[in-house]
Amino acid sequence: MKTTTSAKPSTITKKWYLIDATDLVLGRVASQIAKILRGKHKTSYTPHMDCGDYVVVINAEKVQLTGNKLQNKMYHRHTGYIGGIKSVSAGRLMETHPERVLYKAVERMISRNKLGRAQMTNLRVYAGAEHPHAAQNPEVLDIAAMNPKNKRSV
Repeated sequence: MKTTTSAKPSTITKKWYLIDATDLVLGRVASQIAKILRGKHKTSYTPHMDCGDYVVVINAEKVQLTGNKLQNKMYHRHTGYIGGIKSVSAGRLMETHPERVLYKAVERMISRNKLGRAQMTNLRVYAGAEHPHAAQNPEVLDIAAMNPKNKRSV
């Protein structure tokens, strides 16, 4: 008889992945990152444990949005005061803080609880090509080669 194994904190091993987001479609790269952060790509996936890996994303400023999303997609936040809703378009946010667009896309694909917040701490997003995680020897993950639709030519 075969039994289902459940991962324990002592048996979980985490790897580091490096993703270059140059010319990748935002939603497609975000779904792959969310899958890695949750650990669903592993055979030892356990839903109630943080068994995902670390992900470092570089060149977030070069990620592509399809259609008219640069003008029409809006990000909302609330100041906490009455009538204090603030909105900014995706295009404007890409100009000022390009890493937040990718971070928010991944964050909205992860569950909204303690486990999801712990998994989001394993994501590092950088607007440029430099990152301070070279000592971890991250494995390069080519998202563009997985599916032709993942990469968008400008």
